[in-house]
Amino acid sequence: MARLHNLDVDLLRAFVSIADLGSFTKAADALLRRQSTLSLQIKRLEDGLGRRLLDRTSRRVRLTAAGDSFVEHARQMLELNDRLVASLDGPVLAGRVRLGTPEDFATTHLPQVLARFAQAYPAVQLEVTCDLTLTLMGRFRQGDFDLVLVKREPERSNRGVRVWREPLVWVSGRELNLPDNGLLPLVVSPPPCVYRKRAIDSLRRAQRVWRVSYSCASLAGQHAAVKAGLGITVLPKDMVPSGLTAIERRAGLPDLHDTEIALLAARSLSAPGRRLHDHIVRSLENVGPV
Repeated sequence: MARLHNLDVDLLRAFVSIADLGSFTKAADALLRRQSTLSLQIKRLEDGLGRRLLDRTSRRVRLTAAGDSFVEHARQMLELNDRLVASLDGPVLAGRVRLGTPEDFATTHLPQVLARFAQAYPAVQLEVTCDLTLTLMGRFRQGDFDLVLVKREPERSNRGVRVWREPLVWVSGRELNLPDNGLLPLVVSPPPCVYRKRAIDSLRRAQRVWRVSYSCASLAGQHAAVKAGLGITVLPKDMVPSGLTAIERRAGLPDLHDTEIALLAARSLSAPGRRLHDHIVRSLENVGPV
């Protein structure tokens, strides 16, 4: 097959969807296509580029080295394509969208997603609020947000769209020595907090003795306390900052279940709100643990 000189947007969209979702089946569901159709599209793309982009295993699909370097360029082309198509829809998309999000997620995975949306739709005013999940849910029910990203127990709710899932880990500063059977000092947010509840529930099930040594609503304050050796905390695996360390399983702490982030939308969502909803889902959706 001759080398491609003009890339087919449909082939790129199929490739990016599979890369994001880690599965031909899930990507086919998301794109409303047959799995066999996606397989043919990926074959056409790989043959045309003369590079293997995906490694297929029985459990998951992973990017090859070539695929890893290609995927971000593919995203940029899709973003440009979607912006061009959106510009032909009629009047410039404008208005206000109120988004609520947990602070840790807002400071790690979300900034680039929102930056790309702001560049594509400069007339849309984004209002982003960071808070604890249960507080966000309460305000969402009161109508304070158009969209809200919330932490939830996996498989416990069908509301909203799951956009992220990854393991939780125990985290400490480098100077902390954990007692074998002594009192475990915890650094947590004040209630209501999903991670606080998850940590305490797991320790109770394991019959470990604990105490809250430091309670702070600020994520930066919690990180500083853990770095100073005042206690341990719970964080998603990919959100452990520099200066903190995930505690190895052999330390004897109980296992923690995966965390899940879902995107909920108000019933009467504006056109800008719907566009942001679709942009977040397309950018973040990753249904398997990282």
